[in-house]
Amino acid sequence: MANFFGEIKAPDAVQRIEDASGVGMGYGIFVFLNAILKLAGTIAGIYFVFQIIIAGYTYLSAAGDEKKTAQAWATIWQSLIGILIVASAFILTNVIGKWIGIDILNPLIYGPNGV
Repeated sequence: MANFFGEIKAPDAVQRIEDASGVGMGYGIFVFLNAILKLAGTIAGIYFVFQIIIAGYTYLSAAGDEKKTAQAWATIWQSLIGILIVASAFILTNVIGKWIGIDILNPLIYGPNGV
C-alpha cells in the first residue's frame, strides 16, 4: 500500500547540516549547539592564555611596585579559577554522561531512520 501523504523532506538548509554531520533528520540543531559549546570552551582557553601572558608581563614589569605585583597575581588567580571552572564543567558533563550512559558532549540522536 502506497503512502497516502507522500514523502516529506526537510528543507534544503536542514538537509545540508544533516548531510555534513551524519545526524538524522531534524536534529541539526543539536549538532549546532554542540559546536557552539565547544567553540565557547576553546575561546575560554585562548582567553586564559592571553590573560596569563598579560599578567606575566605585568608582574615582570612591576619593578618592585607592590600595587602592580598584587594586580598581576590577582589576574593570574582569576584566570586560573576561570579556566578551572570551564574545565570542570566539561569534566562534570562527561562524568554525568558516562554515569547515565549518554555521551553528552558528542550526542548520537536516534531518529526515524534508525540513527
